Amino acid sequence: MNYPWPEPGTPLDEVATPMPVIDETRLAANIARVQAYCESHGKAFRPHIKTHKIAAVARQQVEAGAVGLNCQKVTEAEVFADAGFDDILITYNILGAAKLARLKALNARVAKLAVVADSETTVAGLAATFDASRPLTVLIECDTGAKRCGVQSPEAAVALAAKIAAAPGLTFGGIMTYPATGGAEQVEAFMAKTMTLLADKGIDCPVRSSGGSPDLFFAHLVPSATEHRAGTYVYNDRSMVRAGHCTNDDLAMHILATVVSRPAPDRAVLDSGSKALTSDLLGFSDYGSIAGYEGAKVVSLSEEHAVVDISACTTPFPEIGEQVKVVPNHTCVVTNLFDRMVFHKDGVVTRVENVDARGTVW
Repeated sequence: MNYPWPEPGTPLDEVATPMPVIDETRLAANIARVQAYCESHGKAFRPHIKTHKIAAVARQQVEAGAVGLNCQKVTEAEVFADAGFDDILITYNILGAAKLARLKALNARVAKLAVVADSETTVAGLAATFDASRPLTVLIECDTGAKRCGVQSPEAAVALAAKIAAAPGLTFGGIMTYPATGGAEQVEAFMAKTMTLLADKGIDCPVRSSGGSPDLFFAHLVPSATEHRAGTYVYNDRSMVRAGHCTNDDLAMHILATVVSRPAPDRAVLDSGSKALTSDLLGFSDYGSIAGYEGAKVVSLSEEHAVVDISACTTPFPEIGEQVKVVPNHTCVVTNLFDRMVFHKDGVVTRVENVDARGTVW
């Protein structure tokens, strides 16, 4: 694609739009802050790379002290294995011959690879694929209140752990959960009881992995957990500001956009439509705010247009041809819409990175 990717040293106002732009200083500060928090509470930190999907950013996280990476799909993990990462947890039920074959090949070349399972069906597929010559580590996913995937009780977790431990090609690695927001107490109760029941059966439970950016800074309220996983924190977004986990000064990602129309006094139109901004609302009534223009909100999206209601804007809004920075509701989805990301410092481009794992959704 003959796209005008900017060279280092290019001012942001010369970057073609729409384009996600990443503030290097805020990015580094976000990584350091969360790593320091986890270390201060004696927990390993495992960043979820779905937020950025960029090997160079994952390397920054590992160099800061992350124990390894969290991926969501086999193809996503393959990209990061190709980039040299050797400790990967895939927090997803892997099913089907094609995916299991690729998982087996991945396990042969990654020093520490683990997956999760929450059913006998998933475990049976893994057990039939792997053998004692190169066993696969499996964690049991537990539903501690989020009501997504996961076994429904500590007793069910122990029963499934016994099946994993009995399979020659599998190694029981522990338990994992993605909790409901504010669910630390339930997570601790579930993990503690599961650990007790497993100990009664003589089954070791070395890893107890909790996660989620919404409860990131409450990880210390789950003493039984050995590690925490989170992704959104690396860039942050409107949802993280609303949750109180960061301020606008911690937002590392913006969508640089150009005003292409001012058809009415209360309305502006940007070139960042649904192909550049996520349509995820995450409880908001609009699709993004505009940095520096309080009261301006992206109220509708079509494929190539974002309509901004500026009727309540407290500052004169930019005119046609001028740029603005959109604060997205949800950074992770924006990442998967672009081939590359532009990084900058003090408004000057520092680098352009490929979104290495874009489109890796199976």
